[in-house]
Amino acid sequence: MEMINKTIGAFLEEIAQKYPDNEAVVYPIEGIRLTYKEFNEMCNQAARGLMALGVRKGEHVAIWATNKLEWLLLLFATVKIGAVLVTVNTNYKGFELEYLLKQSDTETFFLMDGFKDVDYVKTLYRLVPELRESEPGMLRSERLKRLKRVVYIGTEPAPKGMFHWNDLMNWASQVSEEEFRARAASTDPHEVVNIQYTSGTTGFPKGVQLTHYNILNNGKAIGDCMDFTHEDRLCIPVPFFHCFGIVLAIMASITHGTTMVPLEYFRPKWVLEAVSQERCTALHGVPTMFIAVLSQPDFDQYDLSSLRTGIMAGSNCPAEVMRAAMTRMGMREITSVYGQTESSPGITQSRTTDPVEMRLTTVGRVLPGIEAKVVDPVTRQEVPRGVQGEICTRGYHVMKGYYNMPEATAQVIDEDGWLYTGDLGIQTEEGYFKITGRAKDMIIRGGENIYPREIEEFLYTHPAVSDVQVVGVPDQTYGEEIMAFICLKDVVTCTAEEIQEYVRENMARHKVPKYVHFVTEYPTTASGKVQKYKLREMGIKLLNLQEETCIETA
Repeated sequence: MEMINKTIGAFLEEIAQKYPDNEAVVYPIEGIRLTYKEFNEMCNQAARGLMALGVRKGEHVAIWATNKLEWLLLLFATVKIGAVLVTVNTNYKGFELEYLLKQSDTETFFLMDGFKDVDYVKTLYRLVPELRESEPGMLRSERLKRLKRVVYIGTEPAPKGMFHWNDLMNWASQVSEEEFRARAASTDPHEVVNIQYTSGTTGFPKGVQLTHYNILNNGKAIGDCMDFTHEDRLCIPVPFFHCFGIVLAIMASITHGTTMVPLEYFRPKWVLEAVSQERCTALHGVPTMFIAVLSQPDFDQYDLSSLRTGIMAGSNCPAEVMRAAMTRMGMREITSVYGQTESSPGITQSRTTDPVEMRLTTVGRVLPGIEAKVVDPVTRQEVPRGVQGEICTRGYHVMKGYYNMPEATAQVIDEDGWLYTGDLGIQTEEGYFKITGRAKDMIIRGGENIYPREIEEFLYTHPAVSDVQVVGVPDQTYGEEIMAFICLKDVVTCTAEEIQEYVRENMARHKVPKYVHFVTEYPTTASGKVQKYKLREMGIKLLNLQEETCIETA
């Protein structure tokens, strides 16, 4: 693959000139249809609006919203003026939002009214009560000292202290075409354009810094593996805030002139309607999404004959679900992708031409322009093919590093540029990769990466908790579920429901332990280190579960 040495903004301009009348974005429910020419023009308008708002090159701009059109426009507006888009998980609550906005040094924050059980506006007011009394753009907060501007996305008037998205679009006329073009020309393909938050087992979430070059080329390679062209139409029910949405969907589409058909959020019936009505040729999703779609009572009433390909990724992809997507949904050329946010995210991918058995049982071969190998986790020496070890990778796709965390960066990227994934796997003689487990302590529930340390740190704040250990246990629906083993303080009583409610009120829903078990001690090594694998085994036995292999994918 020939590498693209352009900024994302410049590349979109070229695609808009090449396919001006091809549909770029279609929102079936909202009735929105934009050609590539119209979409690019709206992105330019939003970019000039950001400049009028005072957003500088290199400034961090965060967005907390579902897959709205404004999300897409803001993504391309920021890249065109050299700002950095910080993506916020739509399931976050106050505890997580405060950490992210602080750690990322966000200065401008876009948000919608709320999603599911979280009122975004009220959550922000609780964090920054000064916002209610501030003039828009003049925020001075004690807790979030860098935050200056808040912009509201919605049809109703902006809440107190906030600008409105419509203001932004109207202000575009204040910035001349010359000023805008000069700013766009000052951007470089190797500059950071996106920060996505992920975690490890040693602390709180880390901001993965990704460049134009990282995600544009990774998206191009991923689209190539699906044989994307300007005639394809991709249904996107996965969230934009995740690398699955930004790279595997958005970047894979724009690099091929493919039509994007996003859903504001996932509903199985919406997926069936969108694919059927818009004649989508491709569909992305995590396994639980495909299971939900295939389980719809009226599934057989929808015409899915247009489907050809797509990606199933995000967690362990059961062979029977992949096979059902191929047979019942017509996705005979479905692929899977393996990777992590730190690698932009794709490392390996199956191709549409790979034998069915390889697409069912492996995560494909290394993507073009990328190196990958399997090494001994202790010595870091490469092991022979067929031998299990840690997967590591090197190439254009490796992140710039974690934002403001040089020590954490040095732990995963060595002096030769190899990124150590923490995932265990083997490479077959034919060059296909199989993921066999994880060296790092992480839970993957329905495509969401969950980091036990973060939940543990929060549960330590509960007045009844003396000690806590969180592990993942197998689950047929979500791949894994969370189980918390808790030691209570002396002469204190507490129920599992109270623990669950405490987490539910303060953290995202997917971080609430499904199982809570009270203990008086933990299994430990001679040195006193808790043996989490024994807790996992204990949980499986207590709950009478079946052990399953869990595969981490993009």
